Amino acid sequence: SSGINAEYGHTTPGEVAMAGAIALIIVIDHHDMEGLLHKVEWATLMFFAGLFIMVECLDKLGLIGTLGEFAASTIKSISVDYQLAAAISIILWMSAIISAFIDNIPFTAAIIPVIAQIVEETDLPLEPLVYALAFGACLGGNGTLIGASANVVAVGIMEEKGYKVTFFGFAKIGFPVMLVTVTVAHVYLLVCHCAIGWGNGS
Repeated sequence: SSGINAEYGHTTPGEVAMAGAIALIIVIDHHDMEGLLHKVEWATLMFFAGLFIMVECLDKLGLIGTLGEFAASTIKSISVDYQLAAAISIILWMSAIISAFIDNIPFTAAIIPVIAQIVEETDLPLEPLVYALAFGACLGGNGTLIGASANVVAVGIMEEKGYKVTFFGFAKIGFPVMLVTVTVAHVYLLVCHCAIGWGNGS
């Protein structure tokens, strides 16, 4: 958001969203306002608001950064011969597990500087570590109902149609799927970047 603020005079994403909402209210027919408000998924919106507040609190408390620093210190303590494979594995699985329970956007934003620090201090290639973070943060969201915004929206639509989906009911299917897909991504990353050497500057 710093780039947006610099370019558009310190305009925050929240202000842009409020401006868009006000513009829509002005444009639409006011007679339809009550009907439109009834169609809004208020429960889903409130859930997202609470989830984002919780994740922001975790970030402000330094928990996410602490996990990243722990991962960095562990990677740097490993022998150079196995450091890349260890870094890929740790970043991939850590981001996958955490992203299954909290929103992956603030987690990713907090871990990126840690990855940059790891690369600077160990001379590891950046590309494999970024791919590990991307795969983990994306695929990890499939593990639980709250792992991704799309999960919550889809479950909300299903409940409107009369289908009840619980947190543990979703996890019984989603978490094994997440484990399988992350394992496939893990093998892919190790083969491509450790065995073949793609993106390693070699």
